[in-house]
Amino acid sequence: MNRFQSPLSSPSRETHELRHPPYHPSTPREIEELKIPRSLLTDLMLRHLRAQGVSSLRSLARLMKLSSSVVHHLFEQLRKQQLIEVKGSSGLDYSFTLTEAGRNLAAERSETSRYTGPAPVSLAEYTHAVRAQVPEVQVNRSQLRTALSDLVVPDSLLDQLGPALVSQRSLFLYGPTGNGKSSYSERIVRIYRDSIVVPNAVEIDGQIMTVYDPVVHRPLAIDDHTLDPRWVVCERPCITVGGELVSSMLNMRFDETSGTYVAPVQVKANNGVFIIDDFGRQAISPRELLNRWMAPLERRIDYLSLSYGIKFEVPFELLLVFSSNFSPDDLADEAFLRRIPNKVYVGNVDDQMFDIIFEREAVKQHIPSQPDSAEQLRRLCKIHAGDVLRACYPGDICRILHWISKYEERPVEIGEAELERAAALYFARSSPNL
Repeated sequence: MNRFQSPLSSPSRETHELRHPPYHPSTPREIEELKIPRSLLTDLMLRHLRAQGVSSLRSLARLMKLSSSVVHHLFEQLRKQQLIEVKGSSGLDYSFTLTEAGRNLAAERSETSRYTGPAPVSLAEYTHAVRAQVPEVQVNRSQLRTALSDLVVPDSLLDQLGPALVSQRSLFLYGPTGNGKSSYSERIVRIYRDSIVVPNAVEIDGQIMTVYDPVVHRPLAIDDHTLDPRWVVCERPCITVGGELVSSMLNMRFDETSGTYVAPVQVKANNGVFIIDDFGRQAISPRELLNRWMAPLERRIDYLSLSYGIKFEVPFELLLVFSSNFSPDDLADEAFLRRIPNKVYVGNVDDQMFDIIFEREAVKQHIPSQPDSAEQLRRLCKIHAGDVLRACYPGDICRILHWISKYEERPVEIGEAELERAAALYFARSSPNL
């Protein structure tokens, strides 16, 4: 299962306007300011015209995300080469189509690439943008508690997470299953109060790599006519991958249908959070994965390759979070663990936390609990789980109570008998005779 996901919603990210991006690329007015090959732009314009049939300067500027002056310059170039013919005009705009020579050339150019999206930005500008958008995090205990307000978090854990998030260096969350490691990881992105710009695509050696992904990036409606339209204003991304992670996902993928490259997951996560959930259970071995990122964690640079062998650098500016049920020592050697400076243990919950979690879940799931319901459930969980309390138990068992009530076609009940029945369904028995 692919678990790419956008940031979880939170009060701090939705009821307050996010600050404008720290990097603001202005709209280029001349072709030279784009710093990408002119031939790539003319090929892109030819393909757009081939797809549209009849187009206009205004329409092409909107589709290619370029200024009207740049599109007009390309239009005049193609017109002089007799690759387009004008069909009409309206004010300062024209309607035009490809000539036979233009159609032939567009068809030829489409054999190597069929990309008809926005014009790309240069690799140098993308690198500059990512470096300029590295977050400077200022968060204290109160702010972090607010960001995690929908979870029950002890101060001791907040005080470990806080300095780790301020550092913006890699983080290893570990501990027994069911205590919220994934939930904490997915909410880390809430500490960011600004937005970023993400390019639709990047040009490398005349090739196009798409970066903006609507599945991953959450665009913001910011009305700024001076912003280069090739960039999309987004919240900082949060990407989660789990057991489905394979080595190919960390490299560019060539899309034969469009003739373009798709950016790997860590590039899409730049300036945000990249979570590797259930670390140690991937198809790719922990050693292979850690070796792949030894240099990026040290130098904040990753190396990618085009299909014909050209290698290039991309920035590796993201908060990398490992979440695992295994101990760090069981997954990595000392050399790699030194490059993950923050290691936070997330343990089982105590009686007080368990009761608070239950009370929250009862309200959330519309369970009509009694004053002693939390105590009864806590006692049952300790009996079944060997005196262990985990944060997931209350929510999971409340859901089972709902399933029981639906099966029996009656309102939800939470007496001792119902709790015992739900607990018996939830906890595995070591022997059928128990």
